[in-house]
Amino acid sequence: MADFLAMGGYGAYLWPSYAVFVIVLAIDAVAPRLRRRRVLAEIRGKLKRRTTRETTP
Repeated sequence: MADFLAMGGYGAYLWPSYAVFVIVLAIDAVAPRLRRRRVLAEIRGKLKRRTTRETTP
């Protein structure tokens, strides 16, 4: 197991690169969801302002 983790002496370089890769993949998966929430909230706010403006004389 230690040989596998050492990766022939390059483990100190490979494991952090794998960690960065996984972090970037996670951010890439979460970012569109967060953006979608923000855009939907903006649209709801605009619709709410529009409807209150139209109903107020």
